[in-house]
Amino acid sequence: MAFNTQSGTPHTFGTPSHGHYSTSSSSRAAPPSQESQQFDIVDWYPKFQSCHRYFLDHAQHSGPVQALSAFINIQLPYQKQPNPVLSAASSSPRSAGPEASHLRQPNPFAQGQSAAHAQAVSLIPYIRRLVATGHDTPAVLHGFFGDDWVSGIGELHEIERRNYLFAAKSTSWMKVKQSYDMSADETVPFLRPLRDASEKEIQAAEAGWSEWLAMQDWMLGPRAPETMGRSSRVKREQE
Repeated sequence: MAFNTQSGTPHTFGTPSHGHYSTSSSSRAAPPSQESQQFDIVDWYPKFQSCHRYFLDHAQHSGPVQALSAFINIQLPYQKQPNPVLSAASSSPRSAGPEASHLRQPNPFAQGQSAAHAQAVSLIPYIRRLVATGHDTPAVLHGFFGDDWVSGIGELHEIERRNYLFAAKSTSWMKVKQSYDMSADETVPFLRPLRDASEKEIQAAEAGWSEWLAMQDWMLGPRAPETMGRSSRVKREQE
């Protein structure tokens, strides 16, 4: 199940012909690896904001996104009660315009209402749910987060895929499921193995897992093993 990305706004489901992070559009080209280019968080942030606005203003109101969200049992911001977020602007404190600021009265419920501000909406739960249910295809990610998804949430997507591998390696299926459940009404209905994992991705996860094992054994700084950062594993000492 995936989104058709022939237009700017998703409207039908289809099967993408491209692989992970690969599309025909230059605006959605595969991001350079961290080995070849240093990640610049300042350059990244405007792209992330673009994805955030697209998700709130367009994606959450489209039929395919609503259908898939219902299937994987996660509420969209406009469904969150009692403080729904309908768009990136409608819930902003500035939405009434600067000329109306003098008309605002102190609101004893301001703290509760602040949760409805668009800035409070995190994209991470949606990325996690797509990864865990095997729906994190390029077409679906484009449908949720727009044309800037590769540069805007691509790094976060890679991190969450790695986290999913770590979760599966570290504990049982039941505990993994519990960690991906949200509220009682938004439990994850199913878990699927990581979609289209590549050998390069698995090797990177192995290296990251080895670093974590080294952390558990305090093999840090001058004690760090010589193989740290390579694909070989760190062998833990038997207790």
